[in-house]
Amino acid sequence: MSALSDSFWAGRRVLVTGHSGFKGRWLALWLRSLSADVAGFSRRRSEDPEVESIAGDVADLAAVRAAVERARPEVVFHLAGLATVQIGLADPVATYTANVIGTANVLQAIRESGHTRVVVGVTTDKVYLDRGSEWGYREDDRLGGSDPYSTSKVGQELVAAAFREALLADQGIAVATARAGNVIGGGDWTAGRLVPDLVRAGLEGRPLEVRAPDAVRPWQHVLNPLYGYLLLARRLWEDPTFATAWNFGPDQEDSHPVAWIVERLRDRWPGGLAVVVAERRPLHEAAVPRVDSTRARTRLGWHPPWDLPAALDATVDWYLGHRDGRDAIALSVEQIGRFSAEASRGRGAQADSLA
Repeated sequence: MSALSDSFWAGRRVLVTGHSGFKGRWLALWLRSLSADVAGFSRRRSEDPEVESIAGDVADLAAVRAAVERARPEVVFHLAGLATVQIGLADPVATYTANVIGTANVLQAIRESGHTRVVVGVTTDKVYLDRGSEWGYREDDRLGGSDPYSTSKVGQELVAAAFREALLADQGIAVATARAGNVIGGGDWTAGRLVPDLVRAGLEGRPLEVRAPDAVRPWQHVLNPLYGYLLLARRLWEDPTFATAWNFGPDQEDSHPVAWIVERLRDRWPGGLAVVVAERRPLHEAAVPRVDSTRARTRLGWHPPWDLPAALDATVDWYLGHRDGRDAIALSVEQIGRFSAEASRGRGAQADSLA
């Protein structure tokens, strides 16, 4: 039995904002595989015909209200927003509007609707003030940032906390935030991210210019934090004391430099990958945002079932399968099944109670 296979999600009305994005696609598909009644809200439609797509911009309060009223969700996963440091530097106003005002719009629509009991808002591990911590940042550490993307996500955290404490708790609506970053996996085509850029270069047979090869990042497969989000939503339904911030980061040994990831992907990609190192290190390169996930491990029973070698294998398998003509949804469903089985074995006797 999978760690997420009980009857809780069956027929449960769930809204995923940003369901057409990288994380959102995987999450909506996973929820559908658990027999949830899934709707998504985004400016683009989902590739999955089984997920109802509601078109709209998270920065448009009227559109968000209409989506919430149409979906009537019991659980909301809020992933919509602008998602990279590079986009934040290129268009800071749009980044703040989507990430901060968009979050306020979603929570206000939920407040007005009366349908929702649980909200999980997804931010990033880059919300912490850089203090040079060697041990990893904990959820109660000071927030901060030095670029529009990270500070917009700090703003999202503050908006979520204000709605939780002042506006939603009295209505019985539990709001939590989830912090994770540097996820990899099949189906990510976001320009400016290392793995998608390497894959595109490999598919096109051209070299890729790699910036900051010595920059260390805590890498993990996208299914690891999504597993945490699902467990968190399940616990929030039962216990509102779980309505707080949560880190979902990989094990310490899965923090590696960019160059390490490049070499491992080159070894796994048929024919290898050609790379060149950029002459200049990019401006505003973030410090290592390693987080301490003790809270999730002890209170949720969460752990990352796939270590980094397994994550890289799954990622390359997905892209090569897609290159060879396999259906993207079928590839993802297959990997979700494998991941769920391994998560279940890792949780052992806890699988049923925390599913």
